[in-house]
Amino acid sequence: MGYTLSFSMFYALFYRPTDVPKSCPAKLRVILQEHDIRKLDLPNGIPGTVGELESIVRRAFGLIGNFILHYKDADFGEEYFSLTSTSDIKDKDTIKVIHIVEPPTLTLTFTDVESSIRSPSKSCIQTSVHSSLTDVYPSVSSSCSGLQDTLICSSSEHKTQRSQRWPTEFPVPRFAYDTELVLAAGSEAFKKDGIQLNFTSILPDILEKLAETIFNYVAYPTSAQLSDVVEALIQKHPCLKEPGSYNGCYGWRQRLKYKMGNYRAKLRGLGCPELDVNSVKKKRAHEKAPAKNIKKPRKAEVNFLPPHPQGETEESLEQERLELLEELKKGTNCLVINEKMAKTFSFRRQEIVSQAIPVNDVKYRWPALFDTAQINEEFRRITTVNLEETFMTKLDLYSPKMMSLVFSKGRSSKTSIQRIKNMLLEDDEDISNEVMKIIITRGSLVSEPARARIVIEGTEVQQDLEVSRACALLMGLIYALNLSYPKELKNTFEAFQKIFLELDDMKPSPKGNVMLKAYGFVFVHR
Repeated sequence: MGYTLSFSMFYALFYRPTDVPKSCPAKLRVILQEHDIRKLDLPNGIPGTVGELESIVRRAFGLIGNFILHYKDADFGEEYFSLTSTSDIKDKDTIKVIHIVEPPTLTLTFTDVESSIRSPSKSCIQTSVHSSLTDVYPSVSSSCSGLQDTLICSSSEHKTQRSQRWPTEFPVPRFAYDTELVLAAGSEAFKKDGIQLNFTSILPDILEKLAETIFNYVAYPTSAQLSDVVEALIQKHPCLKEPGSYNGCYGWRQRLKYKMGNYRAKLRGLGCPELDVNSVKKKRAHEKAPAKNIKKPRKAEVNFLPPHPQGETEESLEQERLELLEELKKGTNCLVINEKMAKTFSFRRQEIVSQAIPVNDVKYRWPALFDTAQINEEFRRITTVNLEETFMTKLDLYSPKMMSLVFSKGRSSKTSIQRIKNMLLEDDEDISNEVMKIIITRGSLVSEPARARIVIEGTEVQQDLEVSRACALLMGLIYALNLSYPKELKNTFEAFQKIFLELDDMKPSPKGNVMLKAYGFVFVHR
């Protein structure tokens, strides 16, 4: 049947009314670490209390543990002071995050000596150390009201997953002691006489340390990311700039590119999951080629295929999965459910990424993954980004540009509307053959809001949602299930990814760039 994207449907998708008048939008410069400085958009203005601002900062940057905020005081020569009132800051001011590190709590549990003698397997003194901050994982579902918003997990689990996205400014690591001595002498000579350093003897150490640091963020860096690394290296150590190169970096980038390949080969031999999955022995008979069907992050995933927590095996994690199913049947302790979902994250990703099991099978084995709270949690585990909060905040910010598409008569705008329309279906359509759709149910009255269901591979996975929320959760499911963007919707989802979720700020595809321009964005790599 014919289909027309009505104004009311577009209104439901791109406009979320609020009864509270908004203040003037503001922006803050946030120093997270020495090498990690971000911009914080506050579409509703600077909040009224420091607590509200801390909550916004925590959610926006995925911070864990306790921290306080400092601000620059102009009366004292721009020195930092503790922020006690938001009236001390204004639009485009700088704030700094100061993490509070508390000493670990040591708990000693004494048992009866005689009991220990009767049962030699028991220790007379059992010692357990709980780190109250450094091992905290913020993974309690939003549906568990009244519970703490953090979970205590083992340090081994924490260390198996990456915790940060690619930094705005790449942190050049400290090299071996002798390498640093050579670089210090070379820098002095370069400042004094402009003499370039002969770095042949220290080249292996530099490349090894850079590769290790890069791998802390990504296993497969893009050309733009390699350029970021080399530019940061040359800026910190100008004596390494190569004469004859138009920017002094080209040779370094090529060396680093090949080094990352060798570094991946070494880690693959040691059994690193996200690299081992691409080894020839793990491929099917018709894919026995090194460059055939490489499984790697395509949508800025930070933890694409992490290793299992230390001390855990597939057998032990399968037992955790079965216990998780029992907890789901009880349906009372969402804290335990969330903890087990976090613990089995690597096991679940192995199944979804390596085995590419169908959505129906995923739903059977991991039903908790399709809960709205767990969709948000899984997205955060994979990307470190808060899904719904980030999506809705950016949607509010860019709604005027989106709504302008409804009234635009330009060809690119009509194409953009058509692509979004292709993602939506009216409720009387057959969904059994739909790969990925949002099903819209219209109310009997114009004043009644539209409701939405999410369908993936002909299976309904979510229902009774606001249309805008359905778009956000669909993005979360795409990441959680490692799905590719449907060909006809690739550019729409790329716009959602880069605009509303701010994931992967590298150059979009040519058609995706047209889509972004239709939304009113000009994409330029930093």
